[in-house]
Amino acid sequence: MASRNWGKTHSKQQTAPRAVVYARVSSKEQEKEGFSIPAQLKLLSEYAAINGIRVAEEFVDVETAKKSGRTHFDKMMTYLRRHPTVRVLLVEKTDRLYRNVKDWVTVDDLDVEIHFVKEGTVLSYDSRSSEKFMHGIKVLMAKNYIDNLSEETRKGMLEKAEQGIWPSCAPLGYYNTDGPNGKKIIEVDPVAGPLIAKMFEWYATGRYSLRQLGVKARSHGLTFRKSGQPVTNSTIHKILRNRIYTGQFDWKGKRYQGSHEPLVTSELWARVQGVLDGRNTSKLRGSSAHDFAFTGLITCGHCGCAMVGELKKKKYVYYHCTGFKGKCGEPYTREEVLEEKFTSYLRKLRFDDDVFEWVSRALKDSCADEKREHAEAIARLEKERNRLQQRIDAMYIDKLDGRVSEDFYD
Repeated sequence: MASRNWGKTHSKQQTAPRAVVYARVSSKEQEKEGFSIPAQLKLLSEYAAINGIRVAEEFVDVETAKKSGRTHFDKMMTYLRRHPTVRVLLVEKTDRLYRNVKDWVTVDDLDVEIHFVKEGTVLSYDSRSSEKFMHGIKVLMAKNYIDNLSEETRKGMLEKAEQGIWPSCAPLGYYNTDGPNGKKIIEVDPVAGPLIAKMFEWYATGRYSLRQLGVKARSHGLTFRKSGQPVTNSTIHKILRNRIYTGQFDWKGKRYQGSHEPLVTSELWARVQGVLDGRNTSKLRGSSAHDFAFTGLITCGHCGCAMVGELKKKKYVYYHCTGFKGKCGEPYTREEVLEEKFTSYLRKLRFDDDVFEWVSRALKDSCADEKREHAEAIARLEKERNRLQQRIDAMYIDKLDGRVSEDFYD
């Protein structure tokens, strides 16, 4: 008797429709409002058990997805294409499954039976045209919701910019935090901020290429905030070009005076742009490999911009103004002329014992400054390491006490 009952049960399991389960949340707010992943999965699991449906696979996305391209949504589509015996899809409601018409078309092409559990709707190839029509309306409403949300977000970001608040993710050297009025603002990162300020000072001298500056910055501990990986040379170039470090910023083609603390002066930033522009000009003219003797040592007597070298006919060196402040009428200057001028001034120099003592003291002070900077960099990194370790320890305790799940902790 028991054997026959087992056989019936086994037969039912074999004939029961197989399904995939899909759950998604698009923001922390939805988590708080009861749309959490565990709540969705529990609802769908209970629904499957009541209706005799076998769950073959679960797919979960925790992200905002205006466009198709959600990681596990795509994996679910691939799974359904490769498993023709799985023709049922369980989801909480319409806007959990699609966020745009493209998602709708992608799912519709697979010819699966979709159960929208909270809405009490089952949609399949055999559904009536009126049901498909109403479903299409819901999809368009979901798309309208995300389009409206995107529009409101853009308006909010523009409003923040007009108030002098950087409206996006903080650039390297700053971090996002809550302001006194509840709005997100940016503040100077105590570790990366001072290093970026130093980076501007180093590059303004003209003695470093971007590659050399990258090596120096990385040796002082400049890393990406989230990954902890060393910054790349391309990132350093973007940093040097970014006006936000002066206290101003550009947003949607307009310049705003920010309320955040600047890391460098506008004058220093302008000098750096002059050096960058000068190097780019040299690069375009095929002279980037040449080591110019007076780079970073001279400025234009007419407008004060940096003077950069340029190689002519592969053997003649000329210096010219970068013209960063506007077109400059000063002509080119041959390197030989500059050498004569420098030589004449150097010959006039006389060093007595007092000067030598001063130079010796200056060198010792410079060495002490380097040591102090090195020690400060170590202290900053150690402080950041301790802060991160404390957060990891606190999270581990939360896991042991059951305040966070194993999956969340991982």
